[in-house]
Amino acid sequence: MRAPIGSFDLARPAPDCLAELVPPVAAALRALAGELPVERIVYVDTDPAVADTAAFVEHYGRDLLDRSANCVVVAARRGGGTSLAACLVPSAARADVNGVVRRHLGARKVSFAPMDTAVELTGMEHGGITPLGLPAGWPLLVDPAVVDMPYCLVGSGSRRGKLIAPGGLFARLPGAEVVEGLAG
Repeated sequence: MRAPIGSFDLARPAPDCLAELVPPVAAALRALAGELPVERIVYVDTDPAVADTAAFVEHYGRDLLDRSANCVVVAARRGGGTSLAACLVPSAARADVNGVVRRHLGARKVSFAPMDTAVELTGMEHGGITPLGLPAGWPLLVDPAVVDMPYCLVGSGSRRGKLIAPGGLFARLPGAEVVEGLAG
Protein backbone atom coordinates (compact mmCIF):
# COMPACT_ATOMS: atom_id res chain seq x y z
CA MET A 1 0.00 0.00 0.00
CA ARG A 2 1.16 3.53 -0.71
CA ALA A 3 0.61 6.24 1.90
CA PRO A 4 -1.74 9.05 0.77
CA ILE A 5 0.97 11.62 1.63
CA GLY A 6 4.72 11.37 2.07
CA SER A 7 7.09 8.65 1.00
CA PHE A 8 7.30 5.79 3.48
CA ASP A 9 8.68 2.28 3.07
CA LEU A 10 5.84 0.62 4.97
CA ALA A 11 2.22 1.81 4.94
CA ARG A 12 -0.80 -0.27 5.95
CA PRO A 13 -4.40 0.34 7.00
CA ALA A 14 -4.25 1.13 10.73
CA PRO A 15 -6.95 -1.44 11.62
CA ASP A 16 -4.57 -4.11 10.26
CA CYS A 17 -1.80 -2.94 12.63
CA LEU A 18 -3.49 -3.09 16.02
CA ALA A 19 -0.67 -5.19 17.51
CA GLU A 20 1.86 -2.46 16.69
CA LEU A 21 -0.20 0.31 18.29
CA VAL A 22 -0.31 1.25 21.96
CA PRO A 23 -3.39 -0.19 23.73
CA PRO A 24 -5.47 3.04 23.94
CA VAL A 25 -5.04 3.72 20.21
CA ALA A 26 -5.80 0.13 19.21
CA ALA A 27 -8.89 0.16 21.47
CA ALA A 28 -10.08 3.44 19.94
CA LEU A 29 -9.75 2.07 16.41
CA ARG A 30 -11.79 -1.01 17.40
CA ALA A 31 -14.45 1.10 19.14
CA LEU A 32 -14.78 3.61 16.30
CA ALA A 33 -14.91 1.01 13.52
CA GLY A 34 -18.68 1.18 13.13
CA GLU A 35 -18.94 4.96 13.53
CA LEU A 36 -16.02 6.38 11.53
CA PRO A 37 -14.17 5.29 8.37
CA VAL A 38 -11.18 3.95 10.32
CA GLU A 39 -10.16 1.90 7.28
CA ARG A 40 -9.03 5.24 5.76
CA ILE A 41 -6.49 5.69 8.57
CA VAL A 42 -3.05 4.55 7.46
CA TYR A 43 -0.21 3.46 9.74
CA VAL A 44 3.29 4.24 8.48
CA ASP A 45 6.36 2.76 10.12
CA THR A 46 8.89 5.45 10.96
CA ASP A 47 12.19 5.78 12.80
CA PRO A 48 11.55 6.59 16.50
CA ALA A 49 14.80 8.56 16.65
CA VAL A 50 13.25 11.25 14.42
CA ALA A 51 9.74 11.34 15.92
CA ASP A 52 9.84 15.02 16.92
CA THR A 53 8.46 17.35 14.25
CA ALA A 54 11.64 19.19 13.19
CA ALA A 55 13.70 16.02 12.89
CA PHE A 56 10.82 14.13 11.27
CA VAL A 57 10.27 16.61 8.43
CA GLU A 58 14.01 16.95 7.90
CA HIS A 59 14.25 13.16 7.48
CA TYR A 60 10.97 12.34 5.67
CA GLY A 61 10.39 15.54 3.68
CA ARG A 62 9.78 19.20 4.42
CA ASP A 63 6.42 19.07 2.58
CA LEU A 64 5.06 17.04 5.52
CA LEU A 65 5.27 20.08 7.80
CA ASP A 66 2.19 21.52 6.06
CA ARG A 67 0.45 18.15 6.08
CA SER A 68 0.85 17.19 9.72
CA ALA A 69 -0.51 18.15 13.12
CA ASN A 70 0.72 17.95 16.69
CA CYS A 71 -1.42 16.84 19.60
CA VAL A 72 -0.51 18.52 22.88
CA VAL A 73 -1.99 17.95 26.33
CA VAL A 74 -2.84 21.01 28.41
CA ALA A 75 -3.75 21.46 32.06
CA ALA A 76 -6.53 23.97 32.76
CA ARG A 77 -6.83 25.37 36.27
CA ARG A 78 -9.94 26.97 37.71
CA GLY A 79 -11.44 27.15 41.19
CA GLY A 80 -8.70 25.09 42.80
CA GLY A 81 -9.16 22.18 40.36
CA THR A 82 -7.26 21.09 37.29
CA SER A 83 -8.67 19.40 34.20
CA LEU A 84 -6.87 18.12 31.13
CA ALA A 85 -7.60 18.57 27.46
CA ALA A 86 -5.82 17.96 24.17
CA CYS A 87 -5.23 20.41 21.32
CA LEU A 88 -4.62 19.38 17.72
CA VAL A 89 -2.93 22.09 15.66
CA PRO A 90 -0.95 22.14 12.43
CA SER A 91 2.70 21.26 13.06
CA ALA A 92 3.86 24.59 11.65
CA ALA A 93 1.80 26.45 14.29
CA ARG A 94 1.41 26.57 18.05
CA ALA A 95 -1.73 26.25 20.15
CA ASP A 96 -2.82 29.62 21.59
CA VAL A 97 -2.78 28.21 25.11
CA ASN A 98 -2.94 31.49 27.03
CA GLY A 99 -5.67 33.01 24.88
CA VAL A 100 -8.07 30.86 22.88
CA VAL A 101 -7.55 27.62 24.84
CA ARG A 102 -7.85 29.33 28.23
CA ARG A 103 -11.05 31.17 27.25
CA HIS A 104 -12.58 28.12 25.56
CA LEU A 105 -11.99 25.94 28.61
CA GLY A 106 -13.15 28.67 31.00
CA ALA A 107 -9.90 28.43 32.94
CA ARG A 108 -8.02 30.93 35.01
CA LYS A 109 -4.70 29.52 33.79
CA VAL A 110 -3.69 26.96 31.17
CA SER A 111 -0.26 25.44 30.64
CA PHE A 112 1.17 22.43 28.89
CA ALA A 113 0.65 19.38 31.09
CA PRO A 114 3.80 17.92 32.61
CA MET A 115 5.24 15.25 30.32
CA ASP A 116 4.98 12.53 32.98
CA THR A 117 1.31 13.34 33.56
CA ALA A 118 0.48 13.35 29.84
CA VAL A 119 2.28 10.04 29.27
CA GLU A 120 0.76 8.32 32.31
CA LEU A 121 -2.83 9.41 31.70
CA THR A 122 -2.88 8.83 27.92
CA GLY A 123 -0.94 5.55 27.93
CA MET A 124 1.08 6.99 25.04
CA GLU A 125 4.72 7.93 24.60
CA HIS A 126 6.04 11.48 24.70
CA GLY A 127 6.54 12.57 21.10
CA GLY A 128 3.79 10.27 19.85
CA ILE A 129 0.61 11.46 21.59
CA THR A 130 -2.30 11.28 19.19
CA PRO A 131 -5.94 12.36 19.30
CA LEU A 132 -7.06 8.74 18.80
CA GLY A 133 -7.51 7.00 22.13
CA LEU A 134 -7.41 9.95 24.49
CA PRO A 135 -8.97 9.37 27.92
CA ALA A 136 -12.77 9.53 28.00
CA GLY A 137 -14.13 12.91 28.95
CA TRP A 138 -11.16 14.92 27.73
CA PRO A 139 -12.02 17.74 25.36
CA LEU A 140 -10.15 17.56 22.06
CA LEU A 141 -9.80 21.04 20.60
CA VAL A 142 -9.11 20.89 16.86
CA ASP A 143 -7.93 23.75 14.70
CA PRO A 144 -10.00 24.20 11.50
CA ALA A 145 -6.84 24.05 9.38
CA VAL A 146 -6.40 20.41 10.48
CA VAL A 147 -9.99 19.59 9.54
CA ASP A 148 -9.42 21.12 6.09
CA MET A 149 -6.40 18.92 5.32
CA PRO A 150 -7.25 16.18 2.78
CA TYR A 151 -4.89 13.94 4.77
CA CYS A 152 -3.08 14.76 7.99
CA LEU A 153 -0.13 12.98 9.60
CA VAL A 154 -0.26 12.67 13.42
CA GLY A 155 1.43 10.57 16.09
CA SER A 156 0.50 6.94 16.55
CA GLY A 157 0.70 6.83 20.34
CA SER A 158 4.36 5.81 20.28
CA ARG A 159 7.51 7.35 18.87
CA ARG A 160 7.67 4.58 16.26
CA GLY A 161 5.16 5.10 13.49
CA LYS A 162 2.65 7.74 12.51
CA LEU A 163 -0.99 7.76 11.48
CA ILE A 164 -2.33 9.44 8.36
CA ALA A 165 -6.05 10.20 8.26
CA PRO A 166 -8.47 12.53 6.49
CA GLY A 167 -8.37 15.81 8.43
CA GLY A 168 -12.15 15.89 8.80
CA LEU A 169 -12.06 12.63 10.74
CA PHE A 170 -10.44 14.36 13.73
CA ALA A 171 -13.47 16.64 14.14
CA ARG A 172 -15.62 13.54 14.55
CA LEU A 173 -13.62 11.92 17.36
CA PRO A 174 -15.17 11.66 20.85
CA GLY A 175 -14.95 14.98 22.67
CA ALA A 176 -13.77 16.86 19.58
CA GLU A 177 -14.63 20.52 19.11
CA VAL A 178 -13.42 22.61 16.19
CA VAL A 179 -12.15 25.89 17.65
CA GLU A 180 -11.47 28.94 15.46
CA GLY A 181 -8.13 30.60 16.15
CA LEU A 182 -6.76 27.63 18.11
CA ALA A 183 -3.46 27.81 16.26
CA GLY A 184 -1.92 31.15 17.10
